[in-house]
Amino acid sequence: MSKDFGIEILHQDKNCGARYGILHTPHGDVELPMFMPVGTQATVKCLSPEQVKEVGSGVILANTYHLALRPGADVVQQAGGIQKFMNYKGPMLTDSGGFQVFSLAKVRQIKEEGVTFKNPLNGDKVFFSPEVVMDIEEKIGADIAMVFDECAPYPSSRDYIEKSVNRTLRWAKRCKDSHSREDQALFGIVQGGDYQDLREMCAEELAKMDFEGYAIGGTSIGEPKEVEYRMVSYAVKNMPYNKPRYLMGVGSLDYIFDGISKGVDMFDCVLPTRLARHGALMTTHGRINILNAKYERDFTPLDDECDCYTCKNYTRAYLRHLMKENEEFGKTLCSIHNLRFLIRTMEQARQAIKEDRFLEFSKEVLEKFGSKKGF
Repeated sequence: MSKDFGIEILHQDKNCGARYGILHTPHGDVELPMFMPVGTQATVKCLSPEQVKEVGSGVILANTYHLALRPGADVVQQAGGIQKFMNYKGPMLTDSGGFQVFSLAKVRQIKEEGVTFKNPLNGDKVFFSPEVVMDIEEKIGADIAMVFDECAPYPSSRDYIEKSVNRTLRWAKRCKDSHSREDQALFGIVQGGDYQDLREMCAEELAKMDFEGYAIGGTSIGEPKEVEYRMVSYAVKNMPYNKPRYLMGVGSLDYIFDGISKGVDMFDCVLPTRLARHGALMTTHGRINILNAKYERDFTPLDDECDCYTCKNYTRAYLRHLMKENEEFGKTLCSIHNLRFLIRTMEQARQAIKEDRFLEFSKEVLEKFGSKKGF
């Protein structure tokens, strides 16, 4: 258990579950709620670590599955850990690889001991178990590590989800028993599909194991929005109030705002940077496709209410030109903007929580954005 890790909840909005606080980590403190950029391969695509910091990032993610396959956890460990390896001066989190194993590995075999799957890089067999994953995450050395869980597909039968949840709980216990790094926090992951009793039971049993934080997994994998909302509600009900709460894989405003209103503190997603690389950009007044012909002679900033480097220095016409020519600099500028848009929105959300007006704030932002989808 990390002695330098913990959460201070400083204020809860009197009108909902939204809460403002500080997350303490060995690599610095960050304000909550927050959005975390994703650096799958120990890099946020198209951006330097310095650029990621400049947009206001706190915690960023690296991917256990991908780093284990290449360059290998031993390489990262020899470099001095993930922060030194990629030169990111801030807190980091590694997922467990559970989602990637169950969604990307084409040939896999699930047993109680763990999962055997085919390495997509060379075809070799790879074995992930709770103990193996804990060893990998300890070598990578992020401030926060996630337990190895099973991310069941949606939809799945109740019988399958019940068996999956029980396996996830047994694996969580094995992760906790094998995790020994004292400067690294370990988070449990609540699964259970769209079954209220299974979600609540999973959260309750994980809470008994006394992890340093808790995540909600198995959402945003193809289910309708109202189902995702229910999943979050079911899970939060039995998640400890005095521990960080993390909704995995969510990056659109509506999903983020719903989570915040229910007391979730942390969010991550590849969506803002992935869309940016294809010219899809979030602005105060809605999402735009910068490749559209109407921006060819538009010499105004991308978003006149945004304070990012891109909006301060470049026009829509120039961004369109770069993206039409497939220039990497265009992808960088668009990625800077989308990340800053979300992080700046979170800064505003924190202020709204402190003033007990989060629900009003979220409604105003979505109405101004012009879409109930939030992205």
